[in-house]
Amino acid sequence: MPPLPWPEPQAAVVRPLVAWYRRAGRDLPWRRSRDPYPIWISEVMLQQTQVERVKDFFRRFLERFPTVADLAAADEAAVLQAWEGLGYYRRARQLHAAARQIVADCDGVFPQTISGLRALPGVGRYTAAAIASIAFDQPEPIIEANSRRVLARLAGDDRLLQGPQADEPLWQLAAELVPKRQGAGRFNQALMDFGAIICTPENPRCTACPLVAACQAHQQDRVAEIPNLPAARSIRQLQETVLVLRHRGRLLVQRRQAGEWWEGLWDFPRVLPAGVVTSGRRRLGEVTYTVTHHKVTCRIVSLTVDERPRPGRQERWVRPTELTELAMTAPGRRIAVMIASLP
Repeated sequence: MPPLPWPEPQAAVVRPLVAWYRRAGRDLPWRRSRDPYPIWISEVMLQQTQVERVKDFFRRFLERFPTVADLAAADEAAVLQAWEGLGYYRRARQLHAAARQIVADCDGVFPQTISGLRALPGVGRYTAAAIASIAFDQPEPIIEANSRRVLARLAGDDRLLQGPQADEPLWQLAAELVPKRQGAGRFNQALMDFGAIICTPENPRCTACPLVAACQAHQQDRVAEIPNLPAARSIRQLQETVLVLRHRGRLLVQRRQAGEWWEGLWDFPRVLPAGVVTSGRRRLGEVTYTVTHHKVTCRIVSLTVDERPRPGRQERWVRPTELTELAMTAPGRRIAVMIASLP
């Protein structure tokens, strides 16, 4: 794919962007250190999660696992529990696996090369470049949602940006712009903040933009059309019934299996286990949740189990107070809170 035409000199973007960042950049907790471990944690958490939501999770996660060795030494259940509420739990599993790899193969020292970073589970092109530039000031370019938008508008790039290959000219443009001697991490963070604060998806603040003279989209009056992104997928509506099975003060929970949403997390059953006889059906209410382009409405029903069978391999009978110790799915945790509030 041919590179994008770029008539402006590098300084026309880098200097005003970095000057703006010094004045208006966000004060985020993971920017207060050049330690690659918290930078890595933040970058993984920020995948598909908004900055404001990540802040508290980041603080609590580092309190529980302050070093890569602490994370590596933890069991997976503890990591999943600390991740609970962030969603996309595959990120947590890969984070845990990568920590163990760093300890086992690198004596606990974080890789400093792109190839070393890319060898870690869950670390792709963007994450590796972000860590390399921010932690080690290596001149690596980045492309993510905010920087993609800024660069596409600057270059007047109106191509349909669908799939990794479509981003390649923007990666090349980012590589041309990123400072080569020093300040790469600062520039990349400035680019992301600029997209979040000034060059926003809707109603961008062009009148406050220090790059407006270099912006092809603004000069062509096409800011609203660029970037050209694929249409959002439609949301599918689903309904399910959640069974809160009770027996002498205990509740049945099941661990989600491979191929299911929230694999490895605990939840309440959707289907009555074979051989279980119940009575006293009672409607408790509803919860809704959204996951991977599905909006699901859960009807919650409480049932008394007349005789408690032996639990299966992926089942437990637990007291309500023990639910706080389990890593639960998002709807499972909300149902647990609902149960705790019932008389």
